[in-house]
Amino acid sequence: MGIYHITMVVPSREPLLGRLVIPDDDPDKAYVEHSELGTQLIKMLLDNQNFYPEVRVLQFCVMPDHIHAILHVMKPMNKTFNTVVRSIWQGAKKIGRSHFSSVSPESHSGIFTERPFIRPMSRNGQLQTMIRYVQMNPQRLATKKLKPGYFYVQEHIEIGGRMYHAVGNAKLLQAVRMEPVHVRSMWERDAEEHGDDKALRDYKNGCVLAARDGAVLVSPFISEHEKAVLEFVMHEKRPIIYIADNGFGKYYKPSAGLFDAVAEGRMLILSPWEYDAKKKGVTRAECIEMNKMAEEICGK
Repeated sequence: MGIYHITMVVPSREPLLGRLVIPDDDPDKAYVEHSELGTQLIKMLLDNQNFYPEVRVLQFCVMPDHIHAILHVMKPMNKTFNTVVRSIWQGAKKIGRSHFSSVSPESHSGIFTERPFIRPMSRNGQLQTMIRYVQMNPQRLATKKLKPGYFYVQEHIEIGGRMYHAVGNAKLLQAVRMEPVHVRSMWERDAEEHGDDKALRDYKNGCVLAARDGAVLVSPFISEHEKAVLEFVMHEKRPIIYIADNGFGKYYKPSAGLFDAVAEGRMLILSPWEYDAKKKGVTRAECIEMNKMAEEICGK
């Protein structure tokens, strides 16, 4: 049992599944007008529930060149969840081959050749965040098209002897005051093992007060307490420099929580690494290095 977010992408990134429509150049009104192929894929996705009644489609969005779906496995199954995803994937490939067989079999015989990306969801609040992310995909794509400046990958930004790639508002690097956010493990241990969370609370409150006082907070925001600081200051629309543990792919788009901040010029995302499509998670060594980067950026 569990809840999963799956994504299937047209490898060529051609808008075969529909076209983005932006009435009045207003991103909030954007929607995808589905092609015949896109409509067939929606039917296939929903019909798949008839074969696997234990699995419910909670939310989906068919974009011009990819599909998002959030699936809920409600009770134990005789088959694995990967079998369900494989069924959807094979169904999509079959529909693609059938649709283009009489039009251009050479150019579109390989639609959906890449395996679907599967992301399990476990954290509290993660489901509602992801549902909104899927729902708002057309609006986010419209924002990116209408405001391309902040979403353009900037290269060769040198800070403290390191070279970074960046997405977002690079002017934040000119801030008069920048403060790193790095919750120390000893504060976490004191809170968890001894019930003494004063140092932890004081530090987190100090970060928020610094942001309110005009400081730009800089961090990879790795630990749950650092993420709590990030969430709070983002809610208050304070500026952030976020250090990412991976580079930016050709079709990079900030995650749901960061997208609006980038679009509004309140965030700069930095990474010293090239994009690695196979990267899974972050290592302790990378965590240490990114915290060091935050200190360097702040001139500490």
